[in-house]
Amino acid sequence: MKTLLPTCLLCLHAAALWGTEPPDTNYDESKVPQYTLPALQTGSRQHWEKTRRPEILQLLETAVYGRTPGDRLNVATEVTQGPTEVPELRAIRRQLTLSVGLTDRPQQVMQWNVLIYSPLQATGKVPAFLGLNFEGNQTVANDPEIHRSPAGGGAAGKQAARWQVPMLMDHGFALVTAHRDNIDPDNYRNDFSDGPHPLFYESGQTQPGETEWGSIGGWAWALSRMADSLQDDQLIDGRRLAVIGHSRLGKTALWAGAQDSRFRVVISNNSGCGGAALYRRCYGERLHHMLKPVGYWFCRNHATFAEREHEMPVDQHMLLATIAPRAVYVASATEDGWADPKGEFLSLRHAAPAWELYGLDSLPVVDQPEAARPVSSSHLGYHLRQGKHDVTAWDWEQYLRFADPHLTSRR
Repeated sequence: MKTLLPTCLLCLHAAALWGTEPPDTNYDESKVPQYTLPALQTGSRQHWEKTRRPEILQLLETAVYGRTPGDRLNVATEVTQGPTEVPELRAIRRQLTLSVGLTDRPQQVMQWNVLIYSPLQATGKVPAFLGLNFEGNQTVANDPEIHRSPAGGGAAGKQAARWQVPMLMDHGFALVTAHRDNIDPDNYRNDFSDGPHPLFYESGQTQPGETEWGSIGGWAWALSRMADSLQDDQLIDGRRLAVIGHSRLGKTALWAGAQDSRFRVVISNNSGCGGAALYRRCYGERLHHMLKPVGYWFCRNHATFAEREHEMPVDQHMLLATIAPRAVYVASATEDGWADPKGEFLSLRHAAPAWELYGLDSLPVVDQPEAARPVSSSHLGYHLRQGKHDVTAWDWEQYLRFADPHLTSRR
């Protein structure tokens, strides 16, 4: 299958990071190098669960995302608004302040704002989608009562099309979101002097170590703290959660899903390099393209593999495999060559043996499907949407259809 990728549109995502597309960017399949993926080495189910999966997570920590601290935490919520009915969204709105601190350092606490919409007509606890937003909670819906995120400058309702709140409510799902910059600033000059990282510094430490977490790790950690806050919620069932993200926040959703088994469904939308796409294809965005503008997304050791992707001890099919046997959906877009749609699909296909260990079906196709033709098994899903680097109502229709059997069950 050939996908037409107009050069002017390919540049849009790259330009957001670089100002222009890097001159060595490859969009020619004939120039993809020959590569051999690191073996999953699944072995038996017992071997996978007790030995190999933990090994892969450790490799991902060391080479890509950095280690997430496992310190004991206190998580507290304060309701700052609601519950309030919002009939035009078919929703009940709540706004919270989430406070997180270490049990042995009670004087150190970080806080961020959380926006929650629950279905107005729900008669019991409902499942929820959790995801971070780019420009502030106020951008998520056309709702003038949303508190403006402290670090978010987006106009009210600016990204409502990306979140489709009424659609989620009509399908019986809640939405829980927070602004990424309210958690860890994504300002292209991140020096790790704020956000969650200083909570865990040892005496005299001013930045994470070479294999300690970057911003993706911090954002993923925050998604798990948001899940913590929902475990005893009155409107949301904390056992029925999906995590979703777009672009860099799609990378975040995958890493959160890999580490936290409470997320029954993990959805990656156009996550690209460092997300669902295979590093070794060297197609579109590459590791060295990210170092100057956004190297802080990853651990510092990640940079040592610049232009040496073939030497990495992992590739992203291994990240996806660690989520098994839970459900994973990967989505690409035809005009987003920077995120390597084919590499995203291949990563999911090569991760499938991890699900087969549990007697679950692989994807029903071997080759990347044509645009607008979603493919899925019970626990794996993929689509290639017509259009650019974005999240649309059509994407959400596929996600809701895929997630429904996993989240509507109370088991």
